[in-house]
Amino acid sequence: MDSPVVAILAALIGLVAGVAVGVAVAYLGNKSLFGKRFEEAQSEASKLISEAKEKERKLLLEAKEEALRIKSEGEAKLREGEAELKERRAEIQRTERRLVNREENVERRSTNLDRREKDMSDLEKNVASVKEEVEGLKNKQLQKLEEVSFLSMNDAKNELMRRAEEEIKHELAIRYRDMEEQAKADASDKARNIIAQATQRLASDVVSDVTLTSVPLPSEEMKGRLIGREGRNIRAIEKATGVDLIIDDTPEAVTLSCFDPIRREVARLSLLKLIADGRIHPARIEETVSKTEKELQETIRKIGEQTVLDVGIRGLNPEMIKLLGRLKYRFSYGENVLLHSIEVAHLAGIMAAEIGANVKVAKMGGLLHDIGKALTHEVDGPHAEIGADVAVKANVQPHVVSCIKEHHDDDHSSPESFLVAAADAISAARPGSRRDTVEHYIKRLEALEEVGRAFDGVEKCYAIQAGREMRVMVMPERIDDVAASQMARDIVKKIEETLAYPGQIKVTVIRESRIVEVAK
Repeated sequence: MDSPVVAILAALIGLVAGVAVGVAVAYLGNKSLFGKRFEEAQSEASKLISEAKEKERKLLLEAKEEALRIKSEGEAKLREGEAELKERRAEIQRTERRLVNREENVERRSTNLDRREKDMSDLEKNVASVKEEVEGLKNKQLQKLEEVSFLSMNDAKNELMRRAEEEIKHELAIRYRDMEEQAKADASDKARNIIAQATQRLASDVVSDVTLTSVPLPSEEMKGRLIGREGRNIRAIEKATGVDLIIDDTPEAVTLSCFDPIRREVARLSLLKLIADGRIHPARIEETVSKTEKELQETIRKIGEQTVLDVGIRGLNPEMIKLLGRLKYRFSYGENVLLHSIEVAHLAGIMAAEIGANVKVAKMGGLLHDIGKALTHEVDGPHAEIGADVAVKANVQPHVVSCIKEHHDDDHSSPESFLVAAADAISAARPGSRRDTVEHYIKRLEALEEVGRAFDGVEKCYAIQAGREMRVMVMPERIDDVAASQMARDIVKKIEETLAYPGQIKVTVIRESRIVEVAK
């Protein structure tokens, strides 16, 4: 039991005893005076004693309950402490086991490291000995090589550097060729540049043939009427037709200048109608040009239909027929493209019949092979690709499309395609098919061949296809494949820089080795 409880009980007991003693003394000393009071005091003392006992009992019960509570709490805390202590002991044991394992691993690794260090030292000794042997052998081999090759170390180094430089140049040439092949993806841009450069370098006589049309006048007075007051008539003509009207000192004639042959033809017919009518003013000019355009479109359609009937082809798209009619007003090297196409169709059909190929495909391919030239003023690119694209859109047979696309290529996907290319070359090479003086023609071919022969390693050089292609044969023992590729680029560059020519020139460098033996 706790000390405060004991002290309280002792105080209560002492108080009760004192009260009882005081009452007894008072009763004994003055019984008569205090008789009544004594009885009251005795009664009060009894009451107090009973209350004190009751309080003592309650305090004892509370003390016992408090003692039980404290005891249970202490036992609970003791159990928790024992559990925690047990867990800590277990953790300490696990830590000890891990430390023991680590010590064993460290000892094992230390043993392995010692073994590896020993092996490495032995290996280093072996490597050093082998290296000494290799150095000795190397020196002996170098001495033998010098004796056999009659070259010193410096001479051998110089020879090695020279060969390395040659190999590097060879590798650079190969990479340059690969880069050029990769750049062919930009063919459309390169084609535009070629067209622009060819236009700038085009000879003046060729430009005049393909871009000028002369219109005769009944009198010199008509020139003034065509010019009009303050030049309003000539401006109206040029605006309505898109053609430049050149009025110079040429007697009784005016010149129409434009790259588009259809526009020139519209302007020519309109001028003839205006001159015959005599009424020349802006309103009449616009009316006449509009009417002439409609009449010319109808004429073009009829020309195309008549051409198809003459050649004997059926099932052609109406749009392709109109494009055929437009070729009547298109000229190439002074040759009418429509007449050239008809001639190629007949030639290709005859050859196809001779060798058993498809005559219909050959004829249609020959007739349509230059159809792209009808659109070269409206669409950028080579006329073969333009014609092939137009034919695909018009649902032309795939074999015919191949003939159109490949008629200027060396590789052909079908016999008919090869026949069309051959017929095209035959028609273009026919004497008189293209307007050109013999002297000018010969000079142009000679100048082209001189460019090719100027390069080192060239054995023979030939200009063919009326100067549109050049074949260069090189010496195979002096020019390899990579150098031949580089030579082709150099020749093309020199042609572009030194010669003036219409269109394009294809350069082919040929390298071959021939070994001939005769059996007797």
